[in-house]
Amino acid sequence: MANSAQARKRARQANKQRAHNMSLRSTLRTAIKKVRKAIDAGDKTAAQAVFKESQCVIDSIADKKIVHKNKAARDKSRLSAAIKSMQ
Repeated sequence: MANSAQARKRARQANKQRAHNMSLRSTLRTAIKKVRKAIDAGDKTAAQAVFKESQCVIDSIADKKIVHKNKAARDKSRLSAAIKSMQ
């Protein structure tokens, strides 16, 4: 446990920041799941529309360094490829 006032404050800040980061990471996962669900439904135009919205979310979370930019690019690439391969 933190003993000094400074260490206690840093512990509080770390907990608050961790909660915020977890919330953003959850938002990212939800955006990816929405696209996956649209792909599974089989409607290509709906999947493209959801993907366009999700790209914004993925990029903003990568810009905030919640996830690495390469992971964001990989996720977008895989989703895009899945949409392109739809009939």
